[in-house]
Amino acid sequence: MADRWAEQAGRVGADLHLELDGGGSRRAALIRALRAAVSEGRLRPGQRLPPYRSLAADLGLTRNTVASAYAELVAEGWLTARQGSGTRVAARSVSPVQAPVAPPARRTVAHDLGQGKPDAGSFPRTAWAAAARRALTAAPNDAFGPGDPHGRPELRAALAEYLGRVRGVRTDPARIVVCSGFAHALRLLFGGAGGSGRGVLRGKLAVEAYGLGFHRSLLAAASVRTVPLEVDEQGARIEELPSGARAVLLTPAHQFPTGGPLASGRRAAAVEWARARGGLVLEDDYDGEFRYDREPVGAVQGLDPERVIYLGSVSKSLSPAVRLGWMVLPGHLVDAVIGVKGEREAWASALDQLTLAEFIRSGQYDRHVRRMRQRYRGRRDRLVSVLASRAPHVSVSGIAAGLHAVLRLPPGTEASTLVRAARAGVALDGLSAFRHPDAAASGDGLVVGYAAPSEHAYGAALDALCAVLPKR
Repeated sequence: MADRWAEQAGRVGADLHLELDGGGSRRAALIRALRAAVSEGRLRPGQRLPPYRSLAADLGLTRNTVASAYAELVAEGWLTARQGSGTRVAARSVSPVQAPVAPPARRTVAHDLGQGKPDAGSFPRTAWAAAARRALTAAPNDAFGPGDPHGRPELRAALAEYLGRVRGVRTDPARIVVCSGFAHALRLLFGGAGGSGRGVLRGKLAVEAYGLGFHRSLLAAASVRTVPLEVDEQGARIEELPSGARAVLLTPAHQFPTGGPLASGRRAAAVEWARARGGLVLEDDYDGEFRYDREPVGAVQGLDPERVIYLGSVSKSLSPAVRLGWMVLPGHLVDAVIGVKGEREAWASALDQLTLAEFIRSGQYDRHVRRMRQRYRGRRDRLVSVLASRAPHVSVSGIAAGLHAVLRLPPGTEASTLVRAARAGVALDGLSAFRHPDAAASGDGLVVGYAAPSEHAYGAALDALCAVLPKR
């Protein structure tokens, strides 16, 4: 009997979850259940109900019982029935008392100049889809089993070649561990899987005085004490590294958010510091591919692969929606990181990894990065030109690379500028929001992202930005 029911239910129509209470007849119970589903919003206006035979098979009722219940609800106005269109929920059937309450109105963002966001409209959809088809066709059978926490070998091989060629990273596939992005890497290194507190690294961590508060919060949740390291036009002041720190987190290619590269002498000094103390340098290469007015700055990791952990992702170069990143590890840390990550990959899709590997191998990733480098440089140039003509009293820095610029404001004007921007629907960030709580302030400013707006909206975004800047 059960087999016959399953066979019949599998042949007829869509599923609908209804619970029939025990009071009264089965017809009355079905009517109450359908009214409740409509009132609670589980069945929405215009939604088509299953045919009589399908619902009857699912609920163990007769077809006539379902037909009679539908007819009753049509007569009451809960449902509508039309020849050829089936039975649907009536447009006016949701009771005003039980209608969903609209969320509070939020201030509209008309112009998104927030940092850290690539141009979403420029994602290479056609090339990515083609890479996905090729990768899926060529994928070995084991790609569809439990994921390897090390990462797909195809992606690790592609990354080893690409990072060596483009960023000067010295590695082999065995030292690369795939993750879902920089934050995931930090969690594995310091917080352990699922924030267990059993991460690979322990002790005090030196960080740049300006950086993402989200990263500091993540570290604090893992009971990691961070000590700020002041930054200037040459990057982090390595000579001020505290003696008690076991590691230092740096953004050497493009200090975030102030914008300068770490000077060559300081790069070498950071590695020497790690060697002398048995410590580590964590290199966040978050937008190293996007440089405009200077020669490429290679990875610090190339100076000493055993003392530098290199961290990267595609969140700026492709999209944060892809959710793929990597750790290039010293040899002695690979097993420890894999041990923390667990026996199976729980974050990074194997199919996305295979697609990215094919995207890199085919040369499409290089072509996309070069195309976006030109586009973002044009955006940066427009920003600098507009500010020079309309707000010459506002200086611009950190523009030799990356996807954002820092606008230095007159003292005491940052907060009021942000208020005006919010009222005008301009989303941007104040420089003070990125300062470590224990670091000294370095003046008022704005961190303006120029990548996110679409091409046709960028001019209006710059106009809106200039309108909210403080006057002389």
